[in-house]
Amino acid sequence: MDIDAGNELVSRIKSAVASTNRAGVAGHLGGFGALFDLKREDWRDPLLVSGADGVGTKLMLARLLNRHDTIGIDLVAMCVNDILTSGAEPLFFLDYFASGRLELEQAQHVIEGIAEGCRQAGCALIGGETAEMPGMYGDGEYDLAGFSVGAVERDLLVDGKQIIAGHRILGLASSGLHSNGYSLVRKVIEISNADLGAICDTTGGSERSLGEVLLEPTRIYVRNLLPLLKDGQIDGLAHITGGGLSENIVRIIDSDLGIQINTDAWEWPDVFHWLQDNGGISDTEMNRTFNCGIGMVAIVRAENAQSVLEQIRNSGIECTDIGKVVPAGHGERVEYLAAG
Repeated sequence: MDIDAGNELVSRIKSAVASTNRAGVAGHLGGFGALFDLKREDWRDPLLVSGADGVGTKLMLARLLNRHDTIGIDLVAMCVNDILTSGAEPLFFLDYFASGRLELEQAQHVIEGIAEGCRQAGCALIGGETAEMPGMYGDGEYDLAGFSVGAVERDLLVDGKQIIAGHRILGLASSGLHSNGYSLVRKVIEISNADLGAICDTTGGSERSLGEVLLEPTRIYVRNLLPLLKDGQIDGLAHITGGGLSENIVRIIDSDLGIQINTDAWEWPDVFHWLQDNGGISDTEMNRTFNCGIGMVAIVRAENAQSVLEQIRNSGIECTDIGKVVPAGHGERVEYLAAG
């Protein structure tokens, strides 16, 4: 490890890390262990909820495009969105950054992105590890992992046990592909000989290249959903990651229940049509691999569905009623239906 480079990196990221502090943070950056004091925060009977994740081969696209300022947001999002599904408020975050040789500018951009993700999630970046491993990674290569810890009051734990047939399924819009399916994305780029610099999105009058669209960071849903979770208005949450809509929603309901999804309820963002058309990917595989425009699903009582939907929309995210929970049949637990 280049100790001088490591010390310089710590100096460069101090202000970004400090910008994520919250009441429970104790200790300081650079210690052997990070400290967090729950007594400094107003918790009654908290359960701690933890999660760890990475961003997969989206890293390879970031390296290809030499853009490293948003991949850290992805890292935080993948972790905090996961623990949010239990109703947990993210408290703190730690990161692991490994490379063959520490490149200061690259590492600084990555960690500043992590800090931005933490600010969006309201959690503190309280520690991490930066490792140099020559021979393990080539020049310019690095890997990331993240670890988040949150808390939920015991009586507000979201575990899906209240979900019954008739509950409505609300889909919260994704910001794009998020951080899953990038091995297939890279294959489609390869077989289609795609130009990553070509303009592929003009939404809102702004022009974005294919590369920019594919690197769009994962949306963080914490601030949009925490108020509803603390009010007990949501009975289940599913983070739509690997496995897509087909496999993630049924993870949070009992085995004797299934779901019906109305495929006409929302429009796929253009990037998903591009992937399907250029990769020759079936609808079934699209729904098993990608979020197809729905990054988080909330399951709510039918009588509350419209109110919850409007509250989510008012928080700044498009939300759509995309289906319902039904008794499980003898076949597949997930059924896709078109309104017509």
